Amino acid sequence: MSSATAGSPKLSPGTVPPTVETVLAFVNTRADGSGRRELFEDGDSFAAWLAEREEFAGETVVTDADAAVARELRDALVTVLLAHSGDEETLGEPLRRAERHLRRVGSLYPLATVVTADGVELASPQAGVPRVFGTVLAAVTTFAQSSDWGRVKACRNPPCHLGFFDRTRNGGGLYCSTGCGSQVSMRKHRQRQRQGSGAPSEG
Repeated sequence: MSSATAGSPKLSPGTVPPTVETVLAFVNTRADGSGRRELFEDGDSFAAWLAEREEFAGETVVTDADAAVARELRDALVTVLLAHSGDEETLGEPLRRAERHLRRVGSLYPLATVVTADGVELASPQAGVPRVFGTVLAAVTTFAQSSDWGRVKACRNPPCHLGFFDRTRNGGGLYCSTGCGSQVSMRKHRQRQRQGSGAPSEG
């Protein structure tokens, strides 16, 4: 697979292509402790999620082991998206572990090049759950060829880490919403106040 070329068109910051929607739908299945529930908890919940996504249309037999694999793939992708946001705790060994895992997954769920008169796309040649993982990888790979891959991020506000497409003009967005940005600013403000008063900081 070739890397992104200089001729790859840049998207308008407000444009979210279907490939990015697929990636964000997959990564935004995590529980966050603030109301979002885990959608890949077991085989049944994973199957229910798949049934709601058109790109994964068709009956698929899903096991609890499949759900565990989905969680591992998702969490590795979230780590990469946090790196796009410059999250310091992600950079270094956590990112390297995630990248190693994604390389292993890529070898397990290879993609096929589909050539038509209208163009070329990547697709999974497999069936069932392997096709699901291949479809996610195809979406990642297709969009990553553009120069806007770094705009697909995860919110730096823990424990949110919601995946989002950075629509800012300069691509410098760090949070999925102004609310998350405000929460981080408030925590930093309170920490400075505690340090200034000599009170012990919260763990």
